[in-house]
Amino acid sequence: MEKGGAMQVTANEGICTIRMAKGLVWATTEDLARNRAKVLSLYRQILRSLNSPELLLTHAARLAKKAEVRSIFLFGAEERSLHNIADLIDAANYSLSILKQGRLPYLM
Repeated sequence: MEKGGAMQVTANEGICTIRMAKGLVWATTEDLARNRAKVLSLYRQILRSLNSPELLLTHAARLAKKAEVRSIFLFGAEERSLHNIADLIDAANYSLSILKQGRLPYLM
């Protein structure tokens, strides 16, 4: 646990776990800065994966999917709940694993 009761998010085998002190449920600026590198990495990997020739998409469809990813990450950047942030990271990891298999992730 971090000094001052801050949260720590770790990814183990694609599953995001959260350690909190004293019931904190809102992310601090320090928490957000700690996750920034991981989130940016996921964002870039997903955008690169959409360029894969294994995905049978037209140019317009690729651009539409990239715009969708950008909007999801923009709305996710406004999230302040630790649990929701962890869920978003898990969803991004899952989507990336599906994209690396040459498939598109679908909503249920």
